[in-house]
Amino acid sequence: MVKIQGETVIACPVEDVFDFVADERNEPKYNPRMVRAEKVTPGPVGKGTRWVATIKSRGRPLDMAMQVTDYQRPNRLGSMTRMSTAEIHGAVTFDPDPAGTRMRWSWDLRPKGIFRVLTPVIRRMGKRQEEETWARLKRYLENMTT
Repeated sequence: MVKIQGETVIACPVEDVFDFVADERNEPKYNPRMVRAEKVTPGPVGKGTRWVATIKSRGRPLDMAMQVTDYQRPNRLGSMTRMSTAEIHGAVTFDPDPAGTRMRWSWDLRPKGIFRVLTPVIRRMGKRQEEETWARLKRYLENMTT
């Protein structure tokens, strides 16, 4: 198993950051690896909401199925993601900060099949990719408010 954690501070209100991140359809706006994200359950986003998405991985499309497992607006968003190469469980938390919102992420990634032997590489790549993705989110949201 690979544990990936980190945090950033975004100069926007907690509710705004939570709502934007909770709607997976927004991710292609700030994550260039996310090709598409589609909500497949009716109603508002909440616990049990499911998504299908496609990311670019090593230049190829990789399909994912995601589900919201914990929804405590505006402070905690848990999820589970399944794909052919791995399963990911974790959460993102959103706390007030003097500068806006302190967002923390924590993921438990379980590589599948042959990818288990690549665990050390996946740990480094995953940490770097998460940091890049959330830095892009920070820039995107902060630029929307200016």
